[in-house]
Amino acid sequence: VLFRSGWTITQVVHHIADSHMNAYCRFKLGITEDNPTIRTYDEKVWAELDDVKHLPINISVTLLFALHARWYESIRHLSDSDWNRTVFHPELQKTITLWYLLGMYSWHGKHHLAHITSLRERNNW
Repeated sequence: VLFRSGWTITQVVHHIADSHMNAYCRFKLGITEDNPTIRTYDEKVWAELDDVKHLPINISVTLLFALHARWYESIRHLSDSDWNRTVFHPELQKTITLWYLLGMYSWHGKHHLAHITSLRERNNW
């Protein structure tokens, strides 16, 4: 069973890791710079790279565990004014706060997790 744009479950898991690595960098830029323009990346092309094709998903699950620990530690003491710091998202063509960005990535992880868990339930895994 395939997901968005014909992706496999393996591609989805690796995509979450890729996305959240980018998110972590975007947050660090937002914390340390004044309204930086964040980089975009071609998710579809990244999902076709050799690491996605050849590495088991446990590599990305492990990476996510470590990455989320770092990300959490970098944001857990932010003040209200820090959360209102902004980045410019060129794909969205708008300036967004770190608070909004956190909501986007929280939704993103839950969105793909729902894809995976519903597939697991459908296939009785």
